[in-house]
Amino acid sequence: MPNRSSEPLSKVRLDKWLWAARFYKTRAIAKQAIEGGKVQCEGARSKPSKEITVGTVITLRQGFDEKVVVVAGLSEQRRSAPEAQALYEETKESIAKRELFAEQRKSQPNHWPSPSKPNKKQRRMIHRFKQGEGS
Repeated sequence: MPNRSSEPLSKVRLDKWLWAARFYKTRAIAKQAIEGGKVQCEGARSKPSKEITVGTVITLRQGFDEKVVVVAGLSEQRRSAPEAQALYEETKESIAKRELFAEQRKSQPNHWPSPSKPNKKQRRMIHRFKQGEGS
């Protein structure tokens, strides 16, 4: 039953909150992330229908980043970005960890360039490696 009155919310579905806090573009994508194990509520896997309250700790993975956020406010409606950012607070440890991993990723080369095509001996070695070293 939707809350249409002016009284504040005490509980909100997890998938709805993730969508309202702008972590995911649609509720369907939020639901897939929760069911796929990319979102944990209080350190355990949960269902999209799990009701969360203020103070709940949520861990979510998006791409290479893993964020640990504490629910600071509840909303069932998707609003502007500044209002959405007021719904949660990311922990200091999470911010530091994300920055460290981002720095490590930037220091790694994107690809390992090959100076040229492999010669005949190198092709044979590649073929032998792919076929299995026992043969």
